Amino acid sequence: MIEAEVSALRQELTRRFRTTESALCVGDWELSLLHPVSAEDLISEEDFERDERLPYWADIWPSGRLLAAYVRQLDGKGRSLLELGCGAGLVSTTAALAGFEVCATDYYDDALLFTKLNVAANARRTATTRVVDWRQMPTDLGRFDYVVGSDVLYERPYGPLVARAIDITLKRGGEAIIADPGRIAADEFVRDAAERGLRVIAREEFPFVEGAIRQRITIYRLRR
Repeated sequence: MIEAEVSALRQELTRRFRTTESALCVGDWELSLLHPVSAEDLISEEDFERDERLPYWADIWPSGRLLAAYVRQLDGKGRSLLELGCGAGLVSTTAALAGFEVCATDYYDDALLFTKLNVAANARRTATTRVVDWRQMPTDLGRFDYVVGSDVLYERPYGPLVARAIDITLKRGGEAIIADPGRIAADEFVRDAAERGLRVIAREEFPFVEGAIRQRITIYRLRR
């Protein structure tokens, strides 16, 4: 069943998009991720005029790679994980390989299709996926042992929105992990999370260097 799902999804996505396959090492795991060649190919003037939506999901961002490496170290057996803004599915794929029951969410339907494919192709498991708008956060997602997100604070309003999303979906005793490269809403996110009883228990900085890319990425770990 998994093989049939992978084959059908791959055919659909390679027909609809100009795609590439990236080989990525996450710890000692070697993953192959299918994703669009360029986010610029997917820009829609209609989407942007409606709500300034841009297809950032199509790129594999340094923060996502750092978060995937972090999740790689966790024991997911018997635990659940929610990803906020899954993009093409690198972190969700890693989480599935680590043993988590994964629920991947994004604002774009197409991002969820790529995530579903990449989880199934690499982990031979099926991820639950759902379209989610943080401005109208659904209350029926349930609660998770881990809630994670990478580079989700790039617009000022996203600080309180992401904090609220975590508040709604994190189990008591659970942990949220957010990877951020110094985006504009990071400080407001930390403040708003604290007001909701979600305190930062650890804040670690990691360098990311690849080609011309030089970033310092902060991993925030939060608990109630």
